[in-house]
Amino acid sequence: MQPIHLAWVDYTILLAYVIFVLGIGWALARYMKSSTDFLITRRSIPTWVTGLAFISANLGALELVGMAASGAKYGIATAHFYWVGAIPAMIFLAVFMMPFYYGSKARSVPEYLQMRFNKPVMGLNAVGFAVMTLFASGISMNALAKLLNQLLGWNYHFALFVCSGVVLIYVLKGGLTSAIYTEVLQFFMIVLGFAPVVYLGLKDVGGWSAMTDRLHVVAQDPMALDLNTKSFAPDAWTSAWKPLLGGPSANPMGVDVFAIVFGLGFVLSFGYWCTNFLVVQRAMAAKNMTAARNTPIVAAIPKMLFPALVILPGMLAVALTAMPAKDYRIPPPIIAPEAYAQAVAAVESASPADSAAAVKAVAEALGKKVNADKIAALVASNAANKLTDDQIKQGVYNSVAEYDYDSVIFSLVKKYCPAGLLGLALTALLASFMSGMAGNVTAFNTVWTYNLYQAFFVPGKSDEHYFWMGKFITVVGIGASIACAYFARQYNNAMDIIQLVFGFVNAPVFATFLLGMFWKRTTSIGAFLGLFGGIAASTVFHAFSIAHGNLPGVKGGYLGVKIEFPSEMAQNFWLATFAFLACFVLTLAISLATSRTKTDEQLKGLVYSLTPKIKSENEPVWQRPAVAGVVLLIACVILNLIFW
Repeated sequence: MQPIHLAWVDYTILLAYVIFVLGIGWALARYMKSSTDFLITRRSIPTWVTGLAFISANLGALELVGMAASGAKYGIATAHFYWVGAIPAMIFLAVFMMPFYYGSKARSVPEYLQMRFNKPVMGLNAVGFAVMTLFASGISMNALAKLLNQLLGWNYHFALFVCSGVVLIYVLKGGLTSAIYTEVLQFFMIVLGFAPVVYLGLKDVGGWSAMTDRLHVVAQDPMALDLNTKSFAPDAWTSAWKPLLGGPSANPMGVDVFAIVFGLGFVLSFGYWCTNFLVVQRAMAAKNMTAARNTPIVAAIPKMLFPALVILPGMLAVALTAMPAKDYRIPPPIIAPEAYAQAVAAVESASPADSAAAVKAVAEALGKKVNADKIAALVASNAANKLTDDQIKQGVYNSVAEYDYDSVIFSLVKKYCPAGLLGLALTALLASFMSGMAGNVTAFNTVWTYNLYQAFFVPGKSDEHYFWMGKFITVVGIGASIACAYFARQYNNAMDIIQLVFGFVNAPVFATFLLGMFWKRTTSIGAFLGLFGGIAASTVFHAFSIAHGNLPGVKGGYLGVKIEFPSEMAQNFWLATFAFLACFVLTLAISLATSRTKTDEQLKGLVYSLTPKIKSENEPVWQRPAVAGVVLLIACVILNLIFW
C-alpha cells in the first residue's frame, strides 16, 4: 500500500484534535491534587459521560481495526461479539454486579476480591489484569503505528514513540478524568469519521444486495481470493447463525453454536464486561448508584448498532477484492524492501519452463505463502515483454497469498476519503487508538498503585507518595505497552490476539467472581487455588493446541500439538471455555473441602443472597436498569433473527 500525501486541511484537523486532547489534560491538571483525583476520580461524573466513556474505552484497536479485520476474515458472524458477546453481559453488569462494585466502595475490581476473599486473591487477579492491560494497550499502539506507516509513510518506530508520548502527556496531566472526557470526544470523532467510509464503500459495491451476492460467490470458492482453503455454503459470510449449525467445518470462523454461546457469549463476554476494570472503572466514576448502574445500559444502545460501522467495512473489503474492476485487494503483510528485491531478482532470472522454481524462490525471499499461478503468469509476462522492476514488484505484491487483515480499515480510508474527509477519518482512527491506550494505561496505573504497590510492597505511606507512584507507573506502563506492541506485530488480526489474552485472564477470573458473588460458601483458599489453576490450565491448553496453518511457537503448540483448530478464534473460544471450567470446578471442590473464613455479617454487601436488594420503584421507568435491560435484550434477539 503506497503512502498518501495529506492536504493542509487534513493536517489541520489532525493537529486540532491533538491540541484539543492535550488541552483537556492541561485544563484538568489543576484538579489533580491527590491520588484519588488522579487514579479514580471522586465519583462526580454524570451518566451520559460515563456511558459514552464506557463504550469508548472499548473502541480502541480491538474495535475498529480488529472488528473490520474479523469482518473480512469471518464475515457477519463477527457480529456475535456484539449481540451475543456484549449486550447480555453489559445488562448483567448493570443489574446484578454494579451494586456490589459501587456499593462496596472498592477502588478497583481486584480490591472487591480482597473484600470478598483476601489479599492473595486480589494480588493474583491484579497481576493478571495488569498484564492484560499492557497487551491491550500495546495492540492499540501497534495499530496506530501501522496506520501512520502505511498511510503516511512514517517510520513505524518513530510513529510508535511519538503517539505514545501524546497519550502519556494528557494522562499524566489529567489522570482518569482526562481519559474519560477525551473518550467522550473520541466517541463522536469515531462515528463522524467512519460513517462516510461505510457509506461510500457500500455505494461503490452497488448496495447491500450487490455486496451479499458477491460474498455468496466468494464463500463457494474462497481459495480464489486466498481467504480460506475450503469451500462453504453461499451464506457463510452473510449469515450469523446458519453456517454455525453445520459445525466448525461449515464456516470460516471454524466454530460451532456451543463455542459461540458458551465460549464467547458466556465465558469471554461476561468475563470481559463484568470483571474487566478498564470498563467497570468508568461506571465506578459515576456520581451515584443509579448513574453507575445505568452506565452500561447507556453504552449498550450504541454498542448494539456498531457492527454497521466496524464489521461492514471488512465485508466490503472482501466484496471489493472479488471485483477486479474496483482495483482493490486486502493488503498483504508488511514485507521488508530487501525481501522484495530478492523476489524481483528471482522472477527476472526465471523462464516460463522453471516457474515452479521461481514460485519457491519468491516464497522463500518473502517468507510468505504466494499464489503459484500469479507468479507463473508474472514470469511468463516478463519473458514475453520485459517488465520494469516496479511492475514485477507490484506483481509479487499481488501474489502474496496471505492478508494483513488489520490493514483493511486503513486501505478503505485511503481508497474512499478525499482531502478533508481523509483528515476526519484519520483523526477518528487516531482517536480510537489513543482511547484504547489511555483507557488501559489509566486502569493499569490504578491497579498497580493501589492493589499491588500499596497492598504488598509499600503500605502505610502518605497520599502524596501514592500520587507520585501513580504518575511514575504511568510512564512505566507506556514503556511496557510499547514492548507489547512489537509482540502484537506477529498477528494479522487484533481480535485474535486480544481474545487469546482475555482467555488467559478474564475467563478464569469470571468463574471466581461468579462463585464469590452468588455462593457465600466460596472460600478464600478455594478462590485462590481455583484462579491459579484456571490460569495454569489455559497455559497448558495453549501449549498443546494450535490453529490450522500456524507453526508451533508463540501462537501455541510449543510443547507439542495435540489438537488443531480451524482458526485462531476457535482456539481462543475453546481455551477460554477450558480455563473457565477448570477454575470453576477447582474453586467449587476446594471450597467444599475447606472452612469458611468470613461470616455472613462480613459478607453483607459482597454476596448477592446477603445483600439487601436495591429498590427502584420510585425511579422513572426509563431509569430502571432491569426494565431497560429487557428492552435491549428484545432488540438484540430481533437483530439476531434479521441476520440469522
